[in-house]
Amino acid sequence: MRIAVDAMGGDLGPRATVVGAASAVMADPDLEIRLFGPARQLDEEISRLPRPLAAASSHLWIEDAPAVVREDQRPAQALRHGRDTSMAAMLDCLAAGGAEAGVSAGNTGALMALARRALGTVGGVPRPAISTAIPTREEGRCYLLDLGANVDVEAARLVDFALMGEVMARHVDGLARPRVALLNVGVEGTKGTASVQRADEVLRRLPGMHYVGFIEGDGIFSGEVDVVVCDGFVGNAVLKASEGLARMLVRRVQATFEAHWSSRLVGLLARPALARLRRELDPVRYNGASLLGLAGIVVKSHGSADAAGFHFAVARAVQEVRHGLPDRLAMELDHRRSAVDSAVVDDRVDSGSRIIAPSVTDVAGDDASQQE
Repeated sequence: MRIAVDAMGGDLGPRATVVGAASAVMADPDLEIRLFGPARQLDEEISRLPRPLAAASSHLWIEDAPAVVREDQRPAQALRHGRDTSMAAMLDCLAAGGAEAGVSAGNTGALMALARRALGTVGGVPRPAISTAIPTREEGRCYLLDLGANVDVEAARLVDFALMGEVMARHVDGLARPRVALLNVGVEGTKGTASVQRADEVLRRLPGMHYVGFIEGDGIFSGEVDVVVCDGFVGNAVLKASEGLARMLVRRVQATFEAHWSSRLVGLLARPALARLRRELDPVRYNGASLLGLAGIVVKSHGSADAAGFHFAVARAVQEVRHGLPDRLAMELDHRRSAVDSAVVDDRVDSGSRIIAPSVTDVAGDDASQQE
């Protein structure tokens, strides 16, 4: 399996991506990873791989791409002037069939814009959504989408998110009937924005979807649902807050056991349990956000991810390749689009309101405004 990697994205630079890619190869020797970036710099990083990972170098291929998309660069600028960047070259390789998936820790807005241009979308989805898994009770996980690609969305877009999340949870995680919920400020039907309420009305009419209604923020981690749908502004805030909370809890627990000699003795006995808790709550373990809706597999690694985190992002891409996620999305979204249209028509008749699907002009305008 061939994975294309933008080796220059992320806060830690190519060191983290190269070591993370090598680690992924050691865990899965069937992988071949193509690293995009300045050839000389990447060659130096490969030569510096520690001894346990040096054996992976035969599975790492360097593709020279001299320029880099800056973290502060606007997506529109990347679209106009980023053809020779490592990110664009990685996506062009993916579009040309030179790899089965692409991974980048770079500028999220630029990655979304460049990926949409290079790959296009499936199933009539106007814009992709960013989705990742977060931990829940009893070692489970829940998919949250969108996480920032679509900040202000209409009801039709929220319905698309629900469909894509349900398909991913069913095929990638093997869930027979994923439980889908809309994130809201309350579970009562009278609460929430107009778009959330209209999306709820449509989702309740969709056949074949196990839609459970509204869920509040504390319910995301309860394990009672498998897919949580929200707009990108809310989703990004929830994700960052949960990551910060997880780190704070681990540090507080460690500090508590180190505060006094008696608690240090208890801490020694509890060390295995504390190590397990740290692993389960560590955001690194869940690194790798899917750009759902693209006609190809692109995974966004957290910009601050170290080599271990990047390894998990590559592993996520591999998992989606093995389940043929874009093809599944295309097939099921096309098949269920008529059901969505029927639900929208029924809702218009019953409520007297209108849910207007975005036109091509609206989508282009929305895209341009978010890129700028």
